Amino acid sequence: MYSLGLDPSLSDMGWCIHDPWAFGKGRVIDKGRFSSPSDLVFVARYMGMRSCVNNLLEDYPEVQIVGVESPPFGEGWSEGLYGLFLYINEAIYNHRKDVVYFDPLTVKSLAKEDPSIRKGKMFKTDMVAMAKADTGVSLWNNDEADAYNVARFAARFWLLLEGKIDEDV
Repeated sequence: MYSLGLDPSLSDMGWCIHDPWAFGKGRVIDKGRFSSPSDLVFVARYMGMRSCVNNLLEDYPEVQIVGVESPPFGEGWSEGLYGLFLYINEAIYNHRKDVVYFDPLTVKSLAKEDPSIRKGKMFKTDMVAMAKADTGVSLWNNDEADAYNVARFAARFWLLLEGKIDEDV
């Protein structure tokens, strides 16, 4: 069982395929970013990103769980990100994959791992450092690192829900 993590963005959408049972570098099956030219009509950009997610799910049928960083609400609300969120979810739905949604602050909080230090900000460099520390992979873009952490926590959530791990893992 693999999990796919997505960090949606129209400019650089990070993605990572994670194996929750592996260790070190073996945890990262594949990773990357999808880009969308800003001079394209917005609907073509959304359709292109949906196609990229669709292709990933076709290329990796072992993916059973998808984690998606949901668009921020409140001050950070963006109609554009919400539109992208809908198109991405269409691809996930069409492949009938289980999905877990994380708001951006929760992903950052979970990446800290130690509940006693979960207060305070987590920066892009911190997310990259956490991905490096967990995998031993030295080259990470911040979008890929966010996607890795989303994939990792989506897998943990689902495995806990199914009783395959306990909350101490």
